[in-house]
Amino acid sequence: MASDHYFSSRPGGEATLRTITVTLAGRELSLATAGGVFSPEHLDTGTRILLDRTPAPPAGGDLLDLGSGWGPIAISLALRAPDATVWSVDVNERALDLVRRNTARLGITNVNAVLPEDVPAEVRFAGIWSNPPIRVGKAELHALLTRWLPRMHDDASAWLVVAKHLGAESLQRWLDEDLGLEVDRAAQDKGFRVLEVRTAASAH
Repeated sequence: MASDHYFSSRPGGEATLRTITVTLAGRELSLATAGGVFSPEHLDTGTRILLDRTPAPPAGGDLLDLGSGWGPIAISLALRAPDATVWSVDVNERALDLVRRNTARLGITNVNAVLPEDVPAEVRFAGIWSNPPIRVGKAELHALLTRWLPRMHDDASAWLVVAKHLGAESLQRWLDEDLGLEVDRAAQDKGFRVLEVRTAASAH
């Protein structure tokens, strides 16, 4: 049912918590997940590739995890850059609750798990990481990226992981030709592409 999609604001069904063990930022962690969020059983392959194949985050500033799910990217960023402020953004309120539970469990205090509209308008990001919700459809995906990518600092990069069969190449063309951003294929692994996206100003 549509209400059970991980990109619903309030997923249907009971939020039955489960615990999974994952390795993030070189640490083995026990974290809470639940149904109605993206990849509740394990760390999905795309996110693992994104975390493994991108450089260390900037040590400070505001960092964005766009479409956070239960929080693997935000937690990795927070552990690797404890002096940065990590914005863990999702439309799914259950996912945000899980991020808050997990960061509290780990004693992480530099993550803000919030709805998109709760990020202050003046915040600009020193980096963006996302396994974007391709299945919301092209129009919604393009609106999402059009909203957030321009909020990077000129010298920042956004890192997006997209499965080739779900349109990585067409997304790369759209970012380049329609948004006028500089896009490089930073890595490819197991059918996924990691795209580095920068403003045109930062690429020269």
